[in-house]
Amino acid sequence: MDATRVRWLRVLIGGVLAEAAVFVVVIPVYRLSGEHALLFVVPPTCLVACFAFGLWVARPLESRFVFHGILVGVVATLLYVAMTAARPEPVAYLVANGLKIVGGAAGGLVAGRRYRPP
Repeated sequence: MDATRVRWLRVLIGGVLAEAAVFVVVIPVYRLSGEHALLFVVPPTCLVACFAFGLWVARPLESRFVFHGILVGVVATLLYVAMTAARPEPVAYLVANGLKIVGGAAGGLVAGRRYRPP
């Protein structure tokens, strides 16, 4: 297996699943508490979801763990931007999109620290 190759399929699946996980949390919160609550729930949810899927994507790799995690966050962010047609968003949502990338990178970092060469 080429250690320098980007695992695009894993990255795309991870990004889609991370964004789906955000919606799994956000939709019930919205229905129960309204739109105002989302400003407090969305940013940490984005961070945790992208961390989890960044870790999932990077865990089986041999190198470039953080890079793959960052890509998961970027894919999740691009999906959100596409779904909202790039319309203006509250500052909390802009922060949340940045946290997606940070969370993915952190997941990749943890995967890299756990890596044990065969």
